[in-house]
Amino acid sequence: MDILYATILFICAGLAEIGGGYLIWLWLREGKSASLGLVGGLALALYGVIATFQTFPSFGRVYAAYGGVFIVLSVLWGWGIDKETPDLYDWVGAGICLIGVSVMLFAPRQ
Repeated sequence: MDILYATILFICAGLAEIGGGYLIWLWLREGKSASLGLVGGLALALYGVIATFQTFPSFGRVYAAYGGVFIVLSVLWGWGIDKETPDLYDWVGAGICLIGVSVMLFAPRQ
C-alpha cells in the first residue's frame, strides 16, 4: 500500500508541476490569458504542498526520486499534450529513471 500511496502522490505532484508550468508557458510564450498564468502559479504552489504528504523521512531522497518520476511524466505530457512522439531513447531514459527511483526509495536500508 505504501508503494501505491507514494506513486499516487508522485503522479499528482508531477501533474500539478508540469500542468502549472505549461499554463505559465501558454501565458508568457504563446500570448494566452494572464488568468492561465495565475492558475499555473497556483498549480505550482499546490505541487509543493502535495510532495510534503510523502511518508519517506528524507526530503532530499523524496525530491530526488520525484525527479525521476517527473522525467517520465514529462515524456508522457509531451506525447499526449504536445503531440511529440517519444523515440526509443526517450523511453530508455525514462525507464532508467524509474529504475533509479525504485533503488532510491525501496532499497533495504539499516
